[in-house]
Amino acid sequence: MESLAADIDDAPPQAVDPFALSLNENPFPPLPAVRSALIRSIDAANRYPEFLPERLRNVIAGHLGLPADQVVLGAGATGVVMQALHALSAPGDAIAMSAPTFDGYPIVAQMARLNVVTVPLDEHGHNNLDGLAEVSAHARVVVVCRPHNPTGTLEPSAQIVRFLQRVPPDTVVLLDEAYIEFVAPELRIDIRALLARFTNVVVVRTFSKAYGLAGLRIGYGLAAPELAATLWAHQLPFGIASSGLLAVAASYEAEEQLLQRVRLITAERRYLRMRLSAMRTYTTDAHANFMYLPARGRLWHEVFANSGLQVRLYADGGARVTVGNRASTTAVLSAVGQVR
Repeated sequence: MESLAADIDDAPPQAVDPFALSLNENPFPPLPAVRSALIRSIDAANRYPEFLPERLRNVIAGHLGLPADQVVLGAGATGVVMQALHALSAPGDAIAMSAPTFDGYPIVAQMARLNVVTVPLDEHGHNNLDGLAEVSAHARVVVVCRPHNPTGTLEPSAQIVRFLQRVPPDTVVLLDEAYIEFVAPELRIDIRALLARFTNVVVVRTFSKAYGLAGLRIGYGLAAPELAATLWAHQLPFGIASSGLLAVAASYEAEEQLLQRVRLITAERRYLRMRLSAMRTYTTDAHANFMYLPARGRLWHEVFANSGLQVRLYADGGARVTVGNRASTTAVLSAVGQVR
C-alpha cells in the first residue's frame, strides 16, 4: 500500500510535521489547484470580501445538491456552532453532549453561558443516544458528533433517526460531521432527506480536515430553510475571506485528487490499527483521520511522554492520535513498542 510520504516529498519542510498529531490536521499541503487559487487571491487582498458570503454559499449548495437557503457559513465548524448557539439559545439554557467530546463544545458553551449536561460514552466509545435522548427534554441544544470526536466511532444511520424521533421538536440538534469525508459512502446519512424530515437539526461540517484548509477557517452548516434563515440572520458581515471562496471552488474542481488523499489517509489508519492490534493494543473502531486509545489499565501520557510526539491526552489516561504519514505511524508504533 502506498504511504502518505510519497505524496508530500515535494512539499516545503515547514508544511509537514510528522510529530504534530494532536489536532487531526491533514498531513498534505494544499492541492496544486488550491495553492494556485490562493496565490491568485493575494492580488485582491486590498479588497473586502462579499458583505455576506452569498457566492460561497451558492458554490457549497450546488455541490451538495441543496438550495442555497439551507446553507450557512462560519469560521470553521466551531464558528458555525458559536453562531448557532447565539441565534438559538439564551444564557442559562442547557446544552447536552457526550463526554468526552470535541474540546470546542465545552468552550463555546461557556462563552454562550449555557449549562453543560454530559452523558458518558459507552465502553466502546460510542455515543449513548438513549441517554442523550432522555436529557434532551430539558436541553435547548443537543450535540452528536458522527464520527465521534475523540473516539471516531460511528452510530448507524437508523439509530440516529430513532434518536431524532425522540428529541423534542423545539430542541436543536447539532449533528457534527466534521470528519464525514473519511466515512465510507454507504455509511453516510442522506442529509437532504434528514433535513426534510427533521427541521430542528443543524448539520455542521468543515473544510479543515479532509480538505486540508484548517488555516483558512471555513465551516458550514446545513439546516431546513426556516432554521437556516435564523442562523443566516446572524451571519457576520465581511466574515469570510475571499480566499475561502477560491479555495473551496478549486477543491471541488479537483475532487478526485482530494478523494485519493482521503483514501491514502484511511488506508494509513487501517494499517496503524492493524499494527497496534498485533501489539495487543486496543483501539476504537475509528472512521476518521485519527485513532483513539482508551486507557484500559495503561496511562498513555506516560507512553508518549518522551516520544517527541504531540498527541491529545485525556484525564482518564486515554489518547487520540492523528493519522499522519508513514513516518508518523512508525513513530507511534515505536513509542508503544518501547513501553511494551
